[in-house]
Amino acid sequence: MAKTKDDYLAILSQFDLKDKVVSAEPFGNGHINDTLKVTTEGGDIKYVLQRINHLIFTNVDMLQENIRIVTTHIREKLEAAGTADIDRRVLTFFPTKDGKNYYFDGENYWRVSLFIPRSKSYEEVTPELSYEAGRAFGDFQTMLSDLPEGTLGETIPNFHNMEFRLQQFREAVAADAAGRVGAVRQLIDEIEQRADAMCIQERLYREGKLKKRTNHCDTKVNNMLFDADTDEVLCVIDLDTVMPGFVLSDIGDFIRTAGNTGVEDDENLDRVGVNIPIFEAYTRGYMEKAQAFLTPTEIKLLPYGGRLLTYMQTVRFLTDYLNGDTYYKIHYPEHNLVRTKAQFKLLQSLEAHAAEMDGFMNQWL
Repeated sequence: MAKTKDDYLAILSQFDLKDKVVSAEPFGNGHINDTLKVTTEGGDIKYVLQRINHLIFTNVDMLQENIRIVTTHIREKLEAAGTADIDRRVLTFFPTKDGKNYYFDGENYWRVSLFIPRSKSYEEVTPELSYEAGRAFGDFQTMLSDLPEGTLGETIPNFHNMEFRLQQFREAVAADAAGRVGAVRQLIDEIEQRADAMCIQERLYREGKLKKRTNHCDTKVNNMLFDADTDEVLCVIDLDTVMPGFVLSDIGDFIRTAGNTGVEDDENLDRVGVNIPIFEAYTRGYMEKAQAFLTPTEIKLLPYGGRLLTYMQTVRFLTDYLNGDTYYKIHYPEHNLVRTKAQFKLLQSLEAHAAEMDGFMNQWL
């Protein structure tokens, strides 16, 4: 049931806010949570109200505690560094009047954060923006690099666990719920041929050669805010997927999304390939900030992260196709198969440029 203005004001009244609020209206274009901008009695947009999608983030207590820990830790780092205008450099969330990190209205979960004024975000990707994105996410990881392992929970369990994704894939092949296995046997074989090589991070972790870090896990240009006047990066936003993982995830997913000359579901595979200038720009910015805490093993494996995350998404799209399209929203019957083929073409391009991309890291080794 749609919420009315009075419904939103009743929800907002549960939070310990400093200003009287008079309205809440839809804001932004996020695909997961519902977001509203909140206007105060003085006519200013002062707060952001969000409905948390608890179908995806099933443990809201963990989710909100993760965000509290992360934002508090970053704020302490900024204060220690004497950073000015801190409320524009890290997200600020408000507790409810009874001290909780969210409000449950009996049906949905809600949270409120401070609106960051004079800010903007970008959707397009250029080498210049990729460099800034690399610096921002590298700085973000650096400030959180001293959080002890075990401090944060996994808001989406096994999100970037390749062994787990392959297990799901093999179960889908065995079940053949939609009767599609026979038609995609070549793609299945291609995935299996690469399976062992794509589980390196889990093996290295078990051997004590790769650490779990605090990652953002959704490293897109539009998950940063820029100063509207100077274009300076202000802060990283959309913290729902911040959780323990491997640094390969954050650089890998940027390469997979921003470093693709085509689109994720491109039907014209001739358009799909790796954009090397985007990769180099992001990596250069990232290493400027993150080099100090990374191990040589991590630095060497960063380009592999692009291949890994692209392979992982290939596996996930094909798994959903074999299961009968039960997870991803599709717009036509073969959409997940088209996505699979486009991701696989990008993977092949990344493999063709692997030596070049791996060699780019030598300057930091």
